[in-house]
Amino acid sequence: MLTFARQQQRRNVRWLLSLSLLVLLATLLSLCAGEQWIAPGDWLSSRGELFVWQIRLPRTLAVLLVGASLALSGAVMQALFENPLAEPGLLGVSNGAGVGLIAAVLLGQGQLPEWSLGLCAIAGALTITLILLRFARRHLSTSRLLLAGVALGIICSALMTWAIYFSTSFDLRQLMYWMMGGFGGVDWQQSWLMMALIPVLIWICCQSQPMNILALGETPARQLGLPLWLWRNLLVVATGWMVGVSVAMAGAIGFIGLVIPHILRLCGLTDHRVLLPGCALAGLSRCYWLMWSPDWRWHRLNCLSGSSPPRWARRYLSGCCSNLRVSASVSNCFHHSQSMIKG
Repeated sequence: MLTFARQQQRRNVRWLLSLSLLVLLATLLSLCAGEQWIAPGDWLSSRGELFVWQIRLPRTLAVLLVGASLALSGAVMQALFENPLAEPGLLGVSNGAGVGLIAAVLLGQGQLPEWSLGLCAIAGALTITLILLRFARRHLSTSRLLLAGVALGIICSALMTWAIYFSTSFDLRQLMYWMMGGFGGVDWQQSWLMMALIPVLIWICCQSQPMNILALGETPARQLGLPLWLWRNLLVVATGWMVGVSVAMAGAIGFIGLVIPHILRLCGLTDHRVLLPGCALAGLSRCYWLMWSPDWRWHRLNCLSGSSPPRWARRYLSGCCSNLRVSASVSNCFHHSQSMIKG
């Protein structure tokens, strides 16, 4: 038993080191690659100061923080709701942020600064979070809180569809640009959004012990003395904050919060002491790939020009295929991870 524990620990360390190396290589590539390749030796030149420090560096930091936030949100929600399908959009927080942003675009008629759009998106996400907390104060079960989040998400989705239908052509282009998601518009003006994510990310990564207890289920968690109501509220607020800031910064980006935790569980990272930092590293690596994929850039250009977006459809099809490949082992892996924690 002791030998197995040591082998598991060594394997976890190897996985984290491998993910860290992958993140380091992806970060270096994101700073060097682009329309022009800029080697690290040229970063201090006039060209490097413009392209690397003013354009690529803020986008790279945004990718790092948003990818980590979405993946961690998925891991937290899957443990909190004991549901392998839980992901950041499940509670309606992502759609709430979308409603706030769409309201700012339509009511401001394109005259509002970008920072105000971010604030409206965060306000929409936190509004949905506060409504969920209102339900949580009634000591609803996790399943009922989950259903309330799904209902709120459907309501917000209907509001977004209604707003898009009555929007003008200019507003529609802005909304479509946001709905596609991406980091093309990120610059140092969004640095306050980046700073708003850092403390929450650090706090989430340090909560492995209560997360392991929550993964056991509501009844075992109460028997172990965990204040379930308090931790559920804290995690819901933290998830709402991370998702709201991520949507404000990069728009709607899917698949990461759902797929990344399952992939890591399939690799044997079942303990939240390893799963949480692993999700952060793997999530930002996935975001790097999305940002620098040629198909991702092309589908944005095709959609903005109004032409047929086959590459855009192919991107979402590839994401769905990833989900289908993972779903073959999702249920067994999720319940196996819970049994490992119980053991």
